[in-house]
Amino acid sequence: MRSRLKSDNIFPALKKNKEIELTVTGRRTGKPLPRPVWFVLRGTELLLLPVTGTDSQWYKNVLVNPLVKISAGQQSFNGNLRVITEKRRIEEVIDLFRGKYGPSDIKKYYPKPNVAASLSIS
Repeated sequence: MRSRLKSDNIFPALKKNKEIELTVTGRRTGKPLPRPVWFVLRGTELLLLPVTGTDSQWYKNVLVNPLVKISAGQQSFNGNLRVITEKRRIEEVIDLFRGKYGPSDIKKYYPKPNVAASLSIS
């Protein structure tokens, strides 16, 4: 993945989209693995919630290599994803997801919200 791109360009694209493409590096193959994910923005912090928590493949890949690429529309941004394991902070992320996507969808699509992740876009 290329070096960090200018963040100013991605904010308008993030604000227009309900989902982004998250590209992680496969922990066994070393290949880029893109996937659509839901997200929330809190200031200059992009927050993610793995669908199956610590069992999510993208989460397991990030533990080995935290460098990710996010894409929204024609814009992309590279950075290091930080995992969030503190229960209080995970609850904050879940609340933000409920506010954006609705409590019923979060309950339906996120059966094991035991971890979250953060990417600083600045």
